[in-house]
Amino acid sequence: MAATRSGDAAGAAGLFDPLRPMLTRVAYRMLGSVADAEDVVQDAFIRWLGTDRGAVREPAAFLRRTVTRLCLDQLKSARAQRETYIGPWLPDPLVEEDEADDDVTLPLMLALERLSPLERAAFLLHDVFGVGFDEVAATIDRDPAAARQLAARARAHVRDARPRYKLEKARGLEIARAFFEASRSGDMETLGALLAADVGMWADGGGKRPAAAVPILGRKLVLTVQRSIAVLLRKYGSTLVHTGIINGLPGFVTREADGELQTTALAIEDGKITGIYVMRNPDKLRHVH
Repeated sequence: MAATRSGDAAGAAGLFDPLRPMLTRVAYRMLGSVADAEDVVQDAFIRWLGTDRGAVREPAAFLRRTVTRLCLDQLKSARAQRETYIGPWLPDPLVEEDEADDDVTLPLMLALERLSPLERAAFLLHDVFGVGFDEVAATIDRDPAAARQLAARARAHVRDARPRYKLEKARGLEIARAFFEASRSGDMETLGALLAADVGMWADGGGKRPAAAVPILGRKLVLTVQRSIAVLLRKYGSTLVHTGIINGLPGFVTREADGELQTTALAIEDGKITGIYVMRNPDKLRHVH
């Protein structure tokens, strides 16, 4: 009997494990948290173990549906937690070794936060993961017409957050390196030339590390803040660890004077930086280590 159970578990894992990266992407896009996404996927695997798998014709669709529904349940408590979050909330940073396989950048993830959970699910499943509306409807327990309407409404709300032009990776990383050098050396003239007039800066410290409690908006104010930060960085140091793609945006990872890691992702339009997203919350950087 034990051998049979072991064989059943091995068979379940054999079907599940190749789908785990896709399921984790779905969960992360829904929740914005690496740890929560991993927990949801593991919960889905436990449920998969107890499923009559012989009756499941399409394991990928079945498991994607399971993960999405678990995420919808989780979003209810996540929204309540974010209402009491200290300072700006940013999704966990994903430092991507390869090119992202979709166009869900950090600004788009923030725009998704403003949607209802059902709108978010319909948009992500259909527009990002290419799921047909029949499956979307079954997943969110709505009819296909309602699923289409939810996705269309979401699409209209997030349109401005989607990149208008594809930025060449090499050019993006060049701008990221220039931003790092100028911001750390205090070269405000060079830094100012990199920034769009309406640039915004968001820093997520989660109440665990110092960070601006509100977004910093506009080139003049961003430069004022960066000038003050540069004075501290010249005194205490900031070491570049990695330059690469973070949540679909050019950026870099640094080790700061307190020994903690920090990620900086840059939204760039027409060669100018329009958004600076700094993750300082150590709870959200554990997986980066």
